[in-house]
Amino acid sequence: MTNSHSANSSAGGLANLSGSRNVVTIATVTTGIVSHEPPPNDEPRFTSETRVVKRVFTLPALELEGGQRLKNVRIGYECYGKLNACRDNAVLILHYFTGSSHAAGRYNADDAEPGYWDSIIGPGKAIDTDKFFVIGVDSLSNLYCRNPMVVTTGPLSTNPDTGRTYGASFPVVTMADFVNSQYALCRHLGISSLHAVCGSSMGSMTALEWAARFPDYVKRVMGVIGGGLSIPPYLVAMLRQWTQPILLDPKFRNGDYEADDQPLRGLAASLELVTLTALSPNWAERSFQRRAADLDFPPEASLENLFSIESSIAKTAMARAELADANSFLRLAKAVQLFDIHSIKTKLRARVLWIPAREDKLIYPEYARQGVHDMRELGLDVKTTTLDTDGGHLDGLNEIKSKSNEIREFLAVF
Repeated sequence: MTNSHSANSSAGGLANLSGSRNVVTIATVTTGIVSHEPPPNDEPRFTSETRVVKRVFTLPALELEGGQRLKNVRIGYECYGKLNACRDNAVLILHYFTGSSHAAGRYNADDAEPGYWDSIIGPGKAIDTDKFFVIGVDSLSNLYCRNPMVVTTGPLSTNPDTGRTYGASFPVVTMADFVNSQYALCRHLGISSLHAVCGSSMGSMTALEWAARFPDYVKRVMGVIGGGLSIPPYLVAMLRQWTQPILLDPKFRNGDYEADDQPLRGLAASLELVTLTALSPNWAERSFQRRAADLDFPPEASLENLFSIESSIAKTAMARAELADANSFLRLAKAVQLFDIHSIKTKLRARVLWIPAREDKLIYPEYARQGVHDMRELGLDVKTTTLDTDGGHLDGLNEIKSKSNEIREFLAVF
């Protein structure tokens, strides 16, 4: 493929850890094709056999909400399906806090798992790639920036003004900054309007930001495991607790750590908190009960001896941390804390489908109910359906196929 290269690295055991499904996560694939060219419109039909390409769009400059200016901003994205002649069949997919643009398909035939919403994206599926041009896109400051398949600009990127990584100097970014960079990508791809913007968790917030900032461009918003028009105070405090292990790690050094010597233990502990809050007590009981991690080392014999649930979450978190970056984590957490579109809510005009999870212990169902109420108060057409499963927040990824009929109906009318 012209102007492309193959990224190669090891997944560090992530596939095995996630494959057990004891600790639910998405296997992080680190090899595949990376291209700096937009997709040709004569690509073969997207199917389960298609080798997905990670693409890179470079924006010469991006003016941030905070007043700073980033140069040579790279945005990673993936495409499934084809843009129609009217250029109005595009569906934009926005990821959750620890996600990336890899929403569907596989980079390689032997990948342990496909993209996180593969169960609803593809030919004949709820988001039908025979009808829609589907685009998965990264947020700025993407968490897994040490993965060669994640290319979007963030703290670990090189500052063109200094030739060094940004590190602690990388500015605060917001959902509006995410949206502005993604809008530039959509215009680059020649999209006249978005048939829908769909997102899970953090992606649902970004989707609402999209609809408020570009009301004439966005026809529909689908939010899964999302809340309302802003982040409530309790969740602001929860996000602070997520960041504390990083800030307390001696290697953090106010963010001025060397790229190859980051606060790995603190970052892993933060990811343990993320994992646990994204699941549920029912999941923990069903998956682990009170089993010891090692029968030869019972938990009652030593402080160091662990229960199975402790060991599994810790191992998975450490494997994920090796592909992540602490400064990127902190900026994503801040972006979520800052989410609030109340000042521009009257601009919202899109049709909405809102899908909370019944046992969500992170973005509680009552937050979603308040969000639906507020959107209806604005006169919006809002449909809602609940994931009636007991796995917690991550059911928005693992159980989303159960809402295929509702999603298909929501997207049906042009």
